[in-house]
Amino acid sequence: MTPPCGKIDPTASRREFLLRAGGGFGTLAAAHLLGLDGLLGKARASTVAVDPLAPLAARPSHLAPRAKSVIFLFMEGGPSHVDLFDPKPELAKLAGQPMPASFGKPLTAMGTASNTIMPSRRAWKQHGRSGLWVSDWYPEVARHADDLCVLRSCWADGLNHVGSVCQMCTGDILAGRPSLGAWASYGLGSANQNLPSFVVLTDAAEVNGGPKNWSSGFLPAVFQGTQFRNDGPPIFHLAPPSTTGPEQQRRKLDFLAQLNTRFAAGKADDNELAARLDSYELAWRMQSAAPEAVDLSRETDATRRLYGLDQEPSRKFGANCLLARRLVERGVRFVQCFSGSGSAWDAHEDLDGNHSKRCRETDRPIAGLLADLKSRGLLDETLVIWGGEFGRTPFNEKGKGRDHNPWGFSMWMAGGGVKAGTVVGATDEIGLRAVEDRIHVHDLHATILHLMGLDHLRLTYPHNGRDERATVNDGEVVAKALA
Repeated sequence: MTPPCGKIDPTASRREFLLRAGGGFGTLAAAHLLGLDGLLGKARASTVAVDPLAPLAARPSHLAPRAKSVIFLFMEGGPSHVDLFDPKPELAKLAGQPMPASFGKPLTAMGTASNTIMPSRRAWKQHGRSGLWVSDWYPEVARHADDLCVLRSCWADGLNHVGSVCQMCTGDILAGRPSLGAWASYGLGSANQNLPSFVVLTDAAEVNGGPKNWSSGFLPAVFQGTQFRNDGPPIFHLAPPSTTGPEQQRRKLDFLAQLNTRFAAGKADDNELAARLDSYELAWRMQSAAPEAVDLSRETDATRRLYGLDQEPSRKFGANCLLARRLVERGVRFVQCFSGSGSAWDAHEDLDGNHSKRCRETDRPIAGLLADLKSRGLLDETLVIWGGEFGRTPFNEKGKGRDHNPWGFSMWMAGGGVKAGTVVGATDEIGLRAVEDRIHVHDLHATILHLMGLDHLRLTYPHNGRDERATVNDGEVVAKALA
């Protein structure tokens, strides 16, 4: 006799019992996936509604934003966490010895996992009321210890620079996805009318991987980052010829818009064409706004000294940090500010020489940025992020250098809703791997978007038959980092 529905015959075999009892697990999984897609009990989360005629118009956020703007200070090449923000006394005890077998030997970029442990030569002190540990390489930044939230347990997937820089910027080691700044512009639109929403500043050579790091990927092209130059006009061909007056320039743009609009008829899906049309109008407005925004001569001598513009080592990066402050003041949402473009922080042979130079270039400008934002009441609404694509290994390379370390490294955030004067997560005793409250790049991106008022699960864009998001299929907000 067949038992009533929902009951199992006590005389049934063990196999039949397991079959019937386990049959519900598939339903649980299906319910979970349908719930994530918003198909159970509520409408499915929709993509962002972008007006094709005004793609950069400001849009409402999902959550109450804590940060109106982001300044990402990107130390390209991989700063050494065990020499800057993550002291490891165990390195001194194991100095010159092979890495203990208990830590395992990872597949390193340069095949150095069998090399001996190298201690940090830095002097370490606790700073501020929080007692945050910072090495003597960053004495000026250390004065702001109580503003920092240090994430000591970051980890990533790439071994080498091109893929790792790409992942830190776009979420993937393979090129082609939108950058985080592009996602922010897509989700929120622009907070100004006369400047780009997403700006990129570099200080040296070409960034590893180049413009793909601030690309819009499969998002509409209008959301890609705009690179500003260090010297001369910030953007190529921004200023009209000296023989062309403003009225003539306006008539030229109006006529060009007529031709492009006629050509665009019936091509509504061509987002690159729409972006080009919009860029002409933005360029017209920028011809008056951008020169004023980048004119650092308008700043006082005291402000210029604050950022280190009076000293040669820090002059270039200091100018970019000061420019970043001027841009967020004027409503630019996302500024990516690279230090050591072209992997200048990559210390394979001479860590002390390399990092001493890079820290002299960046210490005062970063401290000046934090102090300036705070004095102007902007730090609470500006999220400042510091870090590179990965850290460095606890074992040596070529005797005095360190190899790439994506398994555990430090980054920090300040302002914009983060819990100041705190440390989140930890690496193991030698700083090789993140072991406590591990923070993947996707978690970091989810947290940045959250602080900007965007839910990374709801910020989606349809591409190739699926709703893509900035954090791919992963990522959780780092709750311990939030104020």
